[in-house]
Amino acid sequence: MAANAISTAGMTVKWKLGTDAGLTVPTGAFTEIPGVKALPALGDEVNALQSTPLSAKYIHTYVPGLRDSGGAIQLTVNDYSAFRAAWTAVITAYKDTTGNANGYPIWFEYCYPEDSDLDSFYIPAVPVDLGFGGAEVDSVLENNACIIPVNDYKFAAPSA
Repeated sequence: MAANAISTAGMTVKWKLGTDAGLTVPTGAFTEIPGVKALPALGDEVNALQSTPLSAKYIHTYVPGLRDSGGAIQLTVNDYSAFRAAWTAVITAYKDTTGNANGYPIWFEYCYPEDSDLDSFYIPAVPVDLGFGGAEVDSVLENNACIIPVNDYKFAAPSA
């Protein structure tokens, strides 16, 4: 392996109930969601807002606008009992009107392998109830765990 390459082996996704409206990454330990197989790329597409003045003669000018996650973010997962129990805990924590009376988002943490020196990637989001992920002959049963971002993504030190 090249010295400047990092394997995805050992990556995990974790969650924790937020303590505000999605502005601050909560501290302390996050809980792992087992069975996550694939994470989509996020934050790559930035809307370009045209700012061309009437005086321009040759080319349009632009300023960066907002990034677009495309709406719901789909985490591809192995659909089995341990995953379902973990996802039920995420949904329950979010919908609990006593423990989460303010409707704070769940923070999802994408953790890089332990031998990496990279910060974790955090997303404050609303989790969505599971649907049926489909099925094919001679394949692993998968599903899509969907989350809807409610504020900016952040890179920060890994959780405890």
